[in-house]
Amino acid sequence: MKDFQGFPNRMEFTAIPNVFFSGLLPEIDDMAELKATLHVMARLYRLKGYPRYVTCAELLGDAALMSGLKGGEGKPEDALRRGLGLAAGRGTLLHLALERDGATDDIYLLNDGAGRQAVAKIQSGELKLVAGKAAVPAATEAPPDIFTLYEQNIGLLTPMLADQLRDAESSYPLDWIRDAIKEAVNHGKRKWSYISVILERWATEGKTDGAYQRDTEKADPDRFVKGKYGHMVQR
Repeated sequence: MKDFQGFPNRMEFTAIPNVFFSGLLPEIDDMAELKATLHVMARLYRLKGYPRYVTCAELLGDAALMSGLKGGEGKPEDALRRGLGLAAGRGTLLHLALERDGATDDIYLLNDGAGRQAVAKIQSGELKLVAGKAAVPAATEAPPDIFTLYEQNIGLLTPMLADQLRDAESSYPLDWIRDAIKEAVNHGKRKWSYISVILERWATEGKTDGAYQRDTEKADPDRFVKGKYGHMVQR
């Protein structure tokens, strides 16, 4: 066994739901299922857009995953498919077998709200997937969730920030959070501390619809910093 040299000083993180450790990990006794599940979660976390899914072909091309599946019974490819099947059977992942370009394409989504919604739309024909990673909706595409919106507009989502977003999601309307992110972006304040102060102020003083669409040249970008919540914002 090769010795692990330790984690570097600077590195990226992948958010794993807490329920994975409390509700799933104690039940998983197949190493292929565990490795396949973690690799799918890691890939989905790095994806942007809607819907987020991983194909079996992509996983087969993952050198680190396939190397980690060697040494067991049978070929690594068979171990991967067994692990994915167990994860889908357990309900961790959602599996769809789609006919695309004359071949069957196995795709996997996380069994969360967004994943279940995407599967329902695909099965009803409302959302159609084409070759590659593009998703073409039959109607208007669903808006991105707040985690995707944060990463697309603010920056890398760390586990701590993900927890803060979940707390905000349970405290404020989703439209408020989306509008607060847009407000921050419009004024070049790409920080969660600034966004949270906007939400605090709206909750206390009320929110005017379309606030983030005001003329940015006339509006003071530091008005949230200068107000009574200014001490909460780190410049």
